[in-house]
Amino acid sequence: MKSLPYFCRGEVVRGFGRGSKELGIPTANFPDSVVEDLPDDISTGIYYGWACVGSGDIHKMETHVIHTFKEDFYGQILSVVMVGYIRPERSYDSLDALIAAINHDIEEAKRNLELPEHLKLKEDNFFRATASTSTTTSNKIMNGH
Repeated sequence: MKSLPYFCRGEVVRGFGRGSKELGIPTANFPDSVVEDLPDDISTGIYYGWACVGSGDIHKMETHVIHTFKEDFYGQILSVVMVGYIRPERSYDSLDALIAAINHDIEEAKRNLELPEHLKLKEDNFFRATASTSTTTSNKIMNGH
């Protein structure tokens, strides 16, 4: 995928709430406008990278942020760099199979993010600019930042 790494930023919006309630794995959702602006070569699937909420710490990210937050962060600006691709979306025969697949994805994301070429992106200036991001740019794709 030639568009990776891919930098984007947007306001966290409410989803269906299934990630936390049904799976025990919280997710953060972007508005449709952010998702619709992704390049054509970034297809639906499971990606990993780095994420930062507001001007906070930078954490590993898969389809959800691999970090336990003390409270919800709806309305906050989520800055993300998608670094790599794990797999396409799939259907599962059971909730347990889905949870097992997600946990496998998390472990793969953690391993891959330890690679030097991925670790350096955690320090990218894109994340330092988060604190000064205004709401007028909050739902814009920022590749090339």
